[in-house]
Amino acid sequence: MQIIFKYLLILLTFSPFITFAQYEISGKIVDNANEPISYSNISLNATIDSIFVKGTITEENGSFLIDQINAGEYYLKVSFVGYQTKIIPVIIDSDEQINPIQLEEEIAQLSDIKIYSKRPRIIKEVDRIIFDVENTSLSSGNSWDILNKTPGVININGDLKIRNTSATVYINDKKVYLTSSELKQFLDGLSAENIKQIEVIRNPPAKYDAGNGPILNIVTTKNHTPGYKASLNGNYTQAIFPKYNLGTSHFYKNEKLNLFANYSFTKAKHFKEDESYINFLNNKEVFQYWDTDFNKTTQEQQHNINLVLDYQFNEKNKISLNGTSSLTPKKDLDNSGITRIFDNNKVLDSTFTTNSQLQNDLFNAAVDLTFSHNFEKENTQLSFNAHATYFEQNNDQQLFTQYFNKENLLLTENSFSSEGYQKINIYAGQADFETVFDTYEFLAGAKYAFVNSTSSLFFFDVHTLAETFHNNNNLADKFTYNEAISAVYTSISKDWSKWKAKAGLRIENTYREGNSVALNQETNRNYTNFFPSLFISYQATENHNFSFDYGRKIARPSYTSLNPFRYYINENSYQAGNPNLNAALSNSFNLNYTYKDAYSFDFYFRDNGENVAQLVFQNNENQFLRSVQANMLESKSYGIDFLHGRSLKNWWYAQVVFSGFHEEETFVALESNNAEVTNDINGFYLSLYNGLTLSKDGTFTGDVTFLYISSLLQGSYQLDDMLNLSLGVRKTIWNNRAELSLHLADAFNSYATQLNSTYLNQDNGFFAQPENRYIRIGFKYNFGNFRLKDNQRTINNQERERL
Repeated sequence: MQIIFKYLLILLTFSPFITFAQYEISGKIVDNANEPISYSNISLNATIDSIFVKGTITEENGSFLIDQINAGEYYLKVSFVGYQTKIIPVIIDSDEQINPIQLEEEIAQLSDIKIYSKRPRIIKEVDRIIFDVENTSLSSGNSWDILNKTPGVININGDLKIRNTSATVYINDKKVYLTSSELKQFLDGLSAENIKQIEVIRNPPAKYDAGNGPILNIVTTKNHTPGYKASLNGNYTQAIFPKYNLGTSHFYKNEKLNLFANYSFTKAKHFKEDESYINFLNNKEVFQYWDTDFNKTTQEQQHNINLVLDYQFNEKNKISLNGTSSLTPKKDLDNSGITRIFDNNKVLDSTFTTNSQLQNDLFNAAVDLTFSHNFEKENTQLSFNAHATYFEQNNDQQLFTQYFNKENLLLTENSFSSEGYQKINIYAGQADFETVFDTYEFLAGAKYAFVNSTSSLFFFDVHTLAETFHNNNNLADKFTYNEAISAVYTSISKDWSKWKAKAGLRIENTYREGNSVALNQETNRNYTNFFPSLFISYQATENHNFSFDYGRKIARPSYTSLNPFRYYINENSYQAGNPNLNAALSNSFNLNYTYKDAYSFDFYFRDNGENVAQLVFQNNENQFLRSVQANMLESKSYGIDFLHGRSLKNWWYAQVVFSGFHEEETFVALESNNAEVTNDINGFYLSLYNGLTLSKDGTFTGDVTFLYISSLLQGSYQLDDMLNLSLGVRKTIWNNRAELSLHLADAFNSYATQLNSTYLNQDNGFFAQPENRYIRIGFKYNFGNFRLKDNQRTINNQERERL
């Protein structure tokens, strides 16, 4: 019944795109100078009774299309603010493409004008897809909301993914260097009112670090009006536990100086519930069933500060200083679980309970300095950048376990504690030169980055009665890691009448060394890789566009995944990093066809090579479960993406994304005699965004977002289907000086899924239920000259993404 409900909901949600008409009519709206008129209103009405039949809004190039029309006599009514309304009679008995319709300017001032928010639109460039959201209903939210509604982007447990690959977030081509949890909090506080567009760069060109996967680049609007503006904002979220966020932003600009400062404070309590199972096997027969109920409660306070200073010496020279810091002084995780052990007849044999306390202290700071010089020659610039990062965290854990027989009598108890520490320093320098030769755009640059990471881990056995501590040197370790990356890169691009092309090459040399004291193991590696990229686009006719792109990339393991620190869920289950991880080389190919700038079809193939993933293995002999970071032997995916957006009414914009895909990964099964195992799925996802303007003056807006994912791969696990329906409304008040918002996320509490790993002698899985469903109330107040556009941005440094 639940499956029938899900598919019925999908059908109803996507019904605006499903009709059964026979014919279509198309054309173009222009002004007196034959320039296209974007977003003009087109309505089709029956001649016999003037009843409205269908309507649409013209595209950016002035074109329109009304389809699924029955044969008959009609008239088109064309209108746009500032122009005279025009009536055109038409007879529909086949597909009709009419001549351009020219509108005359309105002489008398209109007495009653209805204003609606501009609809978002999608623009395809040779190396990226641009989602234009400026002055749309989306502009009243925050940056995190917009990224979640960007075509082709899905959010899996706070991780933004494109084609099931984690995306890197940039702002104005400056990389956001925060960790995933810090990133969400930062973007939650970054207003969308200053966002012009989102660039989806599935295959980043040579300008970007080869270690980047897909990129989401937030492009902000710019304004040169001097003055001061500021804002105060806050929101309250109610899930299982409450949470709140407070923030303030200040911006000052004069003739030479731009200054931006932002501070936000978050206090939150989170709850997550897991239900897991392990079926321990002997010769493919289950001899023990383990069922675990696990609860995790997290309390944290976080402070974020961002400071940007731009100084314009003159028209040619500019210097920028950017500093940021994130402090989580005390993050407490309180875990509790009970495991029930059954024999092969599923009769209760024994139980054990686990209580674990983990405290995490984290500090993350960075500074970035950029100098740029514009030459006399147009579009020619030289820039230099220097970057430094300091990252430090402490992890202390205490774990207490009690074992009971089937009569619930205490058998024994055990406990231990651990102390983990990690410090990372990053230093980088970069130079870029851009110019135009004839009709060719040229870029060349170089970058050097050095990383030093130190990790230590100490274990203590605890005697609970005397509460004495003894060092356990068998589990202790100290790990140091150094990495140096040198890169040079260049790219060239050119536009012809129907063709566009861009080619680039990046060369990177990597030197890395790691040393584990406990293993008495030192690893040194030195290698050089070439990373070509190619983008070609062909506009065959006005309605048909074809494009192709290719790129080679490298995925380096995060510094956290290299850290051997063990996090214990209970005495029989832990997660750990792997200092022996290798970087993975990947190749991606993409072929696109776009019809009328409105219907986009992408056919892609991606070879991820030895991609790093988290794999889970059960030890049947000793009955424990370990989760480790490991390199795949092989990883690849291919599929087709479809994208279409349109205005169904003046007040209603809808956008649909469909993706069908195949994914497969081959890895070494460490607890199955090192056998090679291939995990593969065929899946799809559907998403629909609806943007609604609910008032005539455009101050009351809403949105409805729907997402369905049939299945995905996550390391050695396969994920079952997930469904998410979220709704939100926003109201601006006090002459747009303040804003109220209300948001309901995951209305059916169905954006959680079962994960299963079943192969050879492995049979385990879990169902994770975080606080996906919540209600959030927000308020924002602007003061000063709040119509100014600020210079807020973040630091561009790929190495920080791996923290």
